[in-house]
Amino acid sequence: MKRIPKHIGIIPDGNRRWARQNGLRKEEGYAYGLEPGLKLLQAARNYGIQELTYYGFTVDNCKRPKEQVSAFSDACISAVRMLKQEAAELHVIGNTGSACFPAELLPYTKNRRNPERQKETLSVNFLVNYGWEWDMKNGWASSQIPRIDLVIRWGGMCRLSGFLPVQTVYSDICVLEELWPDYENSQFERALEWYRRQDVTLGG
Repeated sequence: MKRIPKHIGIIPDGNRRWARQNGLRKEEGYAYGLEPGLKLLQAARNYGIQELTYYGFTVDNCKRPKEQVSAFSDACISAVRMLKQEAAELHVIGNTGSACFPAELLPYTKNRRNPERQKETLSVNFLVNYGWEWDMKNGWASSQIPRIDLVIRWGGMCRLSGFLPVQTVYSDICVLEELWPDYENSQFERALEWYRRQDVTLGG
């Protein structure tokens, strides 16, 4: 493949719809999104991607019923623990001053980017209880995260949902119809092929 994005943003949408389609309660869908996240990371590493940013949950998501909030919070804790085992440089970014932020993830918010990180070491950012207004009012708390080349959103919705508005200012956005728990590496490959065909000028 001729052109590979350095940094990809992942919006893993469709967990609740997938749960309903499979006869489960909405909150049960989040746990089925864990394995896809791990598979994608491993595929990205094989392609030489340097950085991934996963959208965990937003400040606005915390308005949902408490059983859903608890479920996606637990799923984010499990996801970070899984990603930690992958020898990646891991960073968690989000509103830690809110009761919705999982206390178990606080240590990961203190990680700083290593300027001497080896090129083959994948950097992974995980947005937990993130909100664009919170980010802006806190002097762009996400400022350590570099510009995103490609955003891939599962679930068919054509919107960013507040996902890192500064870093995505020139991102190409690929929307996939498949729901996130139905992730397969072929979907990721299809998004990379789509990106390869885009005319990336960065305004020039």
